[in-house]
Amino acid sequence: MEFIKIILTSVGSIIAMFISTKITGKKQMSELSMFDYINGITIGSIAAEMATSLEGDVYYPLTAIAVYTIVMWLISYISEKSVKCRRILAGKAILLMENGKIYQKNFKKSNIDINDFLAQCRINGYFKLDDIDTAILEENGKVSILPKAGARPVTTQDLALSVTQDTIMYTVIADGHILEENLKRAGKNKQWLEKELYKNKVSNINDVFIAECDRDNLLFVFTKNKSNPENDPFQ
Repeated sequence: MEFIKIILTSVGSIIAMFISTKITGKKQMSELSMFDYINGITIGSIAAEMATSLEGDVYYPLTAIAVYTIVMWLISYISEKSVKCRRILAGKAILLMENGKIYQKNFKKSNIDINDFLAQCRINGYFKLDDIDTAILEENGKVSILPKAGARPVTTQDLALSVTQDTIMYTVIADGHILEENLKRAGKNKQWLEKELYKNKVSNINDVFIAECDRDNLLFVFTKNKSNPENDPFQ
């Protein structure tokens, strides 16, 4: 009987977390504020305790999840409506570097170490501070970088080149299965797909791991590969 109760409460906690996520909205981990992150952990902890608790009323943790969800939704709503409240609740961006000058006080204010800052610069592709004009610590903890003009990547506009616009790629085959809806959205049909597979020397669709196409009649096929290299390519 207790085993069945655990199964039922586990399913109930999953449903409660699903509903909570739908109400509070979708955010990537990099977009979460500290408050969102803490609340997410708290709701998850309550849901886990709800799933494994054999004693007590299940309505208590459900009520707690509902309260946290409502509070998170209210905070999100208020932040959207008021800039002042958004700055108080979510924080604001901090200028770490401008015109090649580093603001040490803002580093202390934001509790970011210089080594962490340099790591963020390298992640963004800048290995020399001299290449950076402005660096901003965003609300989500990421560092946005504006490079100096000489370190900025060259664009086609800089070279006065005329280029065609890339189009979205549609996955039309996944693990040997044709995704007919994507095939239609790409403006193609099964006859076209079979003809293109034949051109790529693929006789059996089950041999295809993934295939993508665009609206320019280009099909990219990746067949299944049974080899399994075990070496680490980075060491």
